[in-house]
Amino acid sequence: MTTYTFSMNISYQSYLNHYSGAASTVLVVTDSGLKLQLPALRFRPFLSQLGVRGRFRLKVNAQNKFENIEQI
Repeated sequence: MTTYTFSMNISYQSYLNHYSGAASTVLVVTDSGLKLQLPALRFRPFLSQLGVRGRFRLKVNAQNKFENIEQI
């Protein structure tokens, strides 16, 4: 299993634009500089009135398929 860590700071309104279909993915840059494109819906559990903010850890399996994401 591989893990990636990154920070995110998306306003509530920007997230709604992504989630509603204007753009269905979010591009993040990991701490190591790798760019990852993730489905916006994966961040829905972390949405607050401020948007999606904080540090996150993404885990993928050996086939680079999504396993889970957690806020750290």
